[in-house]
Amino acid sequence: MKIAVIHGQDHKGSTYHIAHSLAEKIGGEITEFFLPRDFGEFCCGCDQCFEKGAKYCPHYEKLKPITRAVDAADVLILASPVYVYHSTGAMKAWLDHYGWMWIVHRPRESMFSKKAVVVTTAAGAGMASAAKDMKDSLSFWGVPQIYSLGAAVMSTSWENVSPAIKKSINKRTDKIALKIRYSSDTPKASIKGKILFTAMHFANIIGWNPADRKYWQDKGWTGKERPWKSKKQGKSAP
Repeated sequence: MKIAVIHGQDHKGSTYHIAHSLAEKIGGEITEFFLPRDFGEFCCGCDQCFEKGAKYCPHYEKLKPITRAVDAADVLILASPVYVYHSTGAMKAWLDHYGWMWIVHRPRESMFSKKAVVVTTAAGAGMASAAKDMKDSLSFWGVPQIYSLGAAVMSTSWENVSPAIKKSINKRTDKIALKIRYSSDTPKASIKGKILFTAMHFANIIGWNPADRKYWQDKGWTGKERPWKSKKQGKSAP
């Protein structure tokens, strides 16, 4: 099993320790990235990814290692501490670069069979809204099975988190890891994913975006082919 972990911060605090521990419990080949160290560019709104293709993004080469790891992974873990009731700016900036990969544009077949976990921590509150920032992208990428682990650690450092809270977090990571490890079935495409896909199926028959339409036609999706039934799961960067 391949696991890609995207950390929304450089430092190894509470969020890092929880996400890394979860990845180790799931087991397999773990690849980790730290933002903004491994990718710190802001989307410049040039629309080249939408109009021409992802390779035309000015940050494509810098983004490629993470894109390939995400595409190849069986499990995605997105982890971010709460910054002003939302995910970190680095996490949001990274996610902004994948608007083209949403179901309404050019989704990847591999996304429809992945499992994902969103990890958030805060000294007090804000985990739900921070998690939503990340869950929205995962869902619109087509990922059908998304778990969420939000923890109020009541501290600004992992070392000072109380033993009771750590014990509770440990039980929760055990539970999620167990579900992922022993769920042998490949996740089925979500109802939301299928509804969005069907809507865009008809939109791309008409062809409002030439780049999207060509992509869908090449995949056979304007016909009877569907990404969650594809015999060839895309594993390389677009």
